[in-house]
Amino acid sequence: MKLLKIKRKIELAVISDVHLGTHGCHAKYLLNYLSSIEPKKLILNGDIVDVWQFSKRYFPKSHLKVIKKIMNMAADGVEVIYITGNHDEMLRKFTGNTIGNISIVDKLALELHGKKAWFFHGDVFDVSIQNAKWLVKLGDYGYRALTQLNRLVNWYLERRGKERYSLSDKVKNDAKNAEKRIKKFEKVISDLAIENAYDYVVCGHIHHPKMAYIENKHGTTMYLNSGDWVENFTALEYQFKRWKVYHYNKDKLSPFFVDEDFENMEFRDLIAAITIVEQHQKKAK
Repeated sequence: MKLLKIKRKIELAVISDVHLGTHGCHAKYLLNYLSSIEPKKLILNGDIVDVWQFSKRYFPKSHLKVIKKIMNMAADGVEVIYITGNHDEMLRKFTGNTIGNISIVDKLALELHGKKAWFFHGDVFDVSIQNAKWLVKLGDYGYRALTQLNRLVNWYLERRGKERYSLSDKVKNDAKNAEKRIKKFEKVISDLAIENAYDYVVCGHIHHPKMAYIENKHGTTMYLNSGDWVENFTALEYQFKRWKVYHYNKDKLSPFFVDEDFENMEFRDLIAAITIVEQHQKKAK
C-alpha cells in the first residue's frame, strides 16, 4: 500500500553543488528533499552533474533517480532552470536552449514581489578557478578522496550512536586562508550586486550555505548561498516574500517514500523521462 504525504508548496527552491557522478554526493538525501516539496520554480544553480569526475564505472541508480525526479517535476509543470557551473561547464555550449519546462542559462535575473534577484553559480568570481584551473582540478581529486573516507568515518560513528563528523570541514577550518577566501568571494559578489541594484544575490560554488545582509557605502544586498549536497545538505527556499536556508539534517523532514516507479530505474527510463518532457512541450505549442 502506497503512503501519501503532503508536500510543502513553495514559490522557489534553489539547489547547487550536488556533484552527481561522484562518491561524495548524497543523492538519496536530495531525492527525499525533492520528494517533499512542490515548488513553482526549481533553480539548479550549477555543479549538479560533475563532469570533471564523471565515469561510466560510477553513476549509481540513486543518482539517476535524482535526474528522473527533476525531469518528472518539469513534466508536472515545475519550471526548472539549470544555471551552469564550473563542474558542468560543458553545458554552457547549450546556454539559451529550452526543452519543455527546462531551460539552460549561465545566469538569471528574477523579480520577486517587486525586488530584484540575481542568480549565478559563482565560479567566474573565484580567482583560483580562473588563474589555475588545472591546480583546482588536482585539488578536487583530493577532496573527492577525503569525502569517501569521511563517509566511512560517519558510517562507523552512526553505528556507535555518535554525531557525524566532517573531515573536510576540519581541513578547511584549519586553513587560515579558507575563511579569507570565502569572505573575499562574498564581498566581490555582494559589491557587484549592490552596484547593479540587486536586492538579492544567489550563488553556490563554495559549499558554504549562508544568508546575510551585506552592505558597503553604496547600499545593501542580501547574500544567499545554497551550500551543497556533499557535506551540508542544504537548499534555499523562497516563500511568503522570505528566504530560508533549508538544512536537511536540522529542519524537521518527515521521511518520504520514493515512488515505486523509481525503484528499478535504468538508463532507458531516463530517456523515457526526457521524451515525456518533449511531449509536454509539443502540447504547450
